Amino acid sequence: MTHRIHNFGAGPGALPLAVLEQAQRELVDFQGSGLSILEASHRGPMYEAVHARTIEVLRELLDPGRGLPDHDVLFMSGGARTQFAAIPMNLLPAGGSADYLVTGVWSEMAVKEAQKLGTAREAYSSAANSHDHVPAAGAYTVDPNAAYFHYTSNNTIFGTQFDHVPDTGDVPLVGDLSSDILSRPLDAQRFGLIYAGAQKNIGAAGVTLVVVRRDLLARCPKHLPDTLNYAKVAKENSLLNTPPVFAIYLVGLVAQHLLDHGGAAAAAVRNEAKATLLYGAIDRSGGFYQGHAQPASRSKMNVTFRLGSEELTKAFLGEAQAAGMEGLKGHRSVGGLRASIYNAVELASVRALVDLMDDFARRHG
Repeated sequence: MTHRIHNFGAGPGALPLAVLEQAQRELVDFQGSGLSILEASHRGPMYEAVHARTIEVLRELLDPGRGLPDHDVLFMSGGARTQFAAIPMNLLPAGGSADYLVTGVWSEMAVKEAQKLGTAREAYSSAANSHDHVPAAGAYTVDPNAAYFHYTSNNTIFGTQFDHVPDTGDVPLVGDLSSDILSRPLDAQRFGLIYAGAQKNIGAAGVTLVVVRRDLLARCPKHLPDTLNYAKVAKENSLLNTPPVFAIYLVGLVAQHLLDHGGAAAAAVRNEAKATLLYGAIDRSGGFYQGHAQPASRSKMNVTFRLGSEELTKAFLGEAQAAGMEGLKGHRSVGGLRASIYNAVELASVRALVDLMDDFARRHG
């Protein structure tokens, strides 16, 4: 019997048990080949089939029935933070400007990286309110001459999430979807570029998904290093150099698992149930648990909250660990508590956490 704890870690996050078990079965002998996928040539037919199938399933999940015909699906290295620089390097022309919605630590980092390379305007910032909300549609302006418009759809540290996709008109929309990609349906065709580190909702650390509209590839300067040039990576189908084969293989397993269980639409129903349960425990506590995010901006992926003292927080974390729960300590920059409830976190885990929260509040409230 496999021993599994309740994993509320913010990233690397939980993976579906069925995926881990399949990877375990196939690790030494992949599909009867006598080789591990870790040993197979990235130029050989065995890995090529994995690579192609992973892209195919991601296309179907992101754009059901259509498969994103106008976009290329890329696998890159360096995490989302590398993309903070790669995006302006590829898409921000000399003398141009880009717009950024700044709603948390990651979007702060993204705009700072862009400002090292050119002009980047903060079209909105929630910093004055400790990033406790995201702007409503219409609460920010879009420069019609901007090279692109960037936003972070979900903010893991502060626990806020957009409930809408920004309307940017003819300005290409760039979305950092690292922490909520495939957690709900999304009109992916509205985006000029989507990027996401895999380790929160679609796989393991080591690969970053980049989905870029083909017409934008013409912007990529030829002087860029090849491995950072979207056009060159796309031309080589992400095989410009040896890709992170095992990380891509895991993304493929997670994507297939999600597709087999109803895709992003079904995931959204499950995620709504988990979030409703957890926020319910916060709201009925009478202030014993204090949520950070304004209710209209609450994330369904990262639930952030505080207790009345550091002593209570430490006591709660101790009891949670004793009950087989990990990953509940808030980000080091803000403290408090955080429960990350990504796609692979089961409803039973959230119920166990809520039971502990209710009991702890009764005993200490």
